[in-house]
Amino acid sequence: MIRAFSFTTEQNEPRIGIDTGEGRFDFTLIWEFFKDFKNFRQAPRLNFLQVMVEMDYFSQQTFEEVLEIVKSFRSLNDVRLDDSIRLDVPIARPQKILCLGRNYRAHAEEWGSEVPTEPMFFAKLTSALLPHQGEILIPDGIGRVDHEIELAIVIGKTAKRVPVSQAMEHVAGYTIGNDVSARDVQHAAMRKKHPWTLSKGLDTFCPMGPFLVPADAIDDPHALDLELRVNDEIKQKSNTRNMIFKIPELIAYISKNITLYAGDLILTGTPEGTLPIQPGDRIEARVEHCGTLVNRVGAI
Repeated sequence: MIRAFSFTTEQNEPRIGIDTGEGRFDFTLIWEFFKDFKNFRQAPRLNFLQVMVEMDYFSQQTFEEVLEIVKSFRSLNDVRLDDSIRLDVPIARPQKILCLGRNYRAHAEEWGSEVPTEPMFFAKLTSALLPHQGEILIPDGIGRVDHEIELAIVIGKTAKRVPVSQAMEHVAGYTIGNDVSARDVQHAAMRKKHPWTLSKGLDTFCPMGPFLVPADAIDDPHALDLELRVNDEIKQKSNTRNMIFKIPELIAYISKNITLYAGDLILTGTPEGTLPIQPGDRIEARVEHCGTLVNRVGAI
């Protein structure tokens, strides 16, 4: 399995990297070697994962074919990456970040909420995105703040009124999201019948990453283990099979009235076990095949 990631060089240049199991490599440069070999002079330079997704280049098959050809005529040792690279958010400028509420029965029940009979979704703000190893910053006086591990999907092509049977064709890949939530603010808004925007959209409240895994690399996204630890203690543990509404239903439901575009993000809901976090905590969110998203918590 090849997992892609975004990173920035020491010269502050954005790049696409890949983790092949045999190491991490600069795919932006590998792609340039491939272009030269194939004489694809007009092919774009790929230094943003979002561009790769929008151009419908992002797939396990593409990575494998490019690697196979380039490795047939040169070594990759000079494009190997070391552990000092700084990872960025896989998709940095989505048009939309949509999140599912109460999409795991046990999570709805732990808060004494009704289990929804249709998908219930809300939006987070793109300014809330935070990369792997970034610091979640809790504003002074905001009250309780909770972690929420989620499988996140990245839309690969425009979806408008897509039927359930065709919905998975619109998924580019999968990553990990943490729907950090200002719980006291959220509950106050709910009592007033106000939207949840502030409680969900604060800066740094949407950690994402570290990898973006191509959709064709995962046989069944509804059979993935999820686990979140705070300071090495397990707080959330479940499997995506426990989602109430599966990915095809979510895409079909949302796209009926809201057009989804390549690069849009959908966070598919969190399982039970959401608990408070505080400055000094270290959060590790793991989704099977997608790696581990690590963030520390600070205060402002």
